[in-house]
Amino acid sequence: MNDKTKGYLYGAVAAATYGMNPLFALPLYADGMDADSVLFFRYLLALGILGGMIRWRGRDFKIRREEVLPLGAIGLLMAGSSLTLFLSYNYMAAGIASTMLFVYPILVALIMAVFFREKITVLTVACIAFALLGIGMLYEGDGDGRTLSSTGVALVMGSALCYAVYLVWVSRPPLREVPTVKLTFYALLFGLVLFWMRTDFGRALTLPLHGIRWLNVVALAALPTAVSLVSTTKAIQYIGSTPTAILGALEPLTAVFFGVTLFGEPLTTSIFGGIVLILLAVTLIIAGGRIATYLVRFRKLFPKLPRLRRNK
Repeated sequence: MNDKTKGYLYGAVAAATYGMNPLFALPLYADGMDADSVLFFRYLLALGILGGMIRWRGRDFKIRREEVLPLGAIGLLMAGSSLTLFLSYNYMAAGIASTMLFVYPILVALIMAVFFREKITVLTVACIAFALLGIGMLYEGDGDGRTLSSTGVALVMGSALCYAVYLVWVSRPPLREVPTVKLTFYALLFGLVLFWMRTDFGRALTLPLHGIRWLNVVALAALPTAVSLVSTTKAIQYIGSTPTAILGALEPLTAVFFGVTLFGEPLTTSIFGGIVLILLAVTLIIAGGRIATYLVRFRKLFPKLPRLRRNK
């Protein structure tokens, strides 16, 4: 398996697992926890998982002096993205919030183009257009006719911006040279400090009312956090920020899947069409530059015949 294929696989896993946030978070809200407490325990348990991975691999926790500030910055970006997304669940349906979050690939492409002069190809624009059209169809498929909360929309947009900057920053030096698990560990550590402060240094933490809900906390720490963030960083290292961001189209698909199968939400024609368009966008971005190669090969199957000279 080559590096590009690995990158696409990591990107798909990262997006699919990150889309599980509402699946585990919403039952915790219903059980009496607030967003800051949910995220505090999510980050704390994920730190334990990643710390165990570092020790199991025989690695150390040392970081260079010049890496401290960038790691702190991406930790705050990660925490800010998580917090604004989880707060948006209080103002709109989690499925809608998850689909709206997908504006971040556009922000990544714009940041890379404006600040790092990365060329935006026609294929990239087409993939973004297909994905956004698909997400629009997912949203229209809700069919309840309610007006979205402006506060909720602002929170989701803030989450998307923080995540886009995070994706770009981890692909640049010196963070690009930091091992994946170690980078994610310190990003979570710095993010945990934010939630510790927001819960009045732990005095305002809320706990689940039922012990069984701790399984949700563990799952939230393992899948949408540890697995997703490690896979995201790996994908960026293999294929770059923009393709990784576009593969994030699988996030709203995950949200729709669990909404239909577990929460009884309808699978309308509009929702189905949106899923098809998003899968098309993902397929195109994975095919990438190979499309031109395949077209050339196909053309060679039909060589030009020599022109016959007319007799005068």
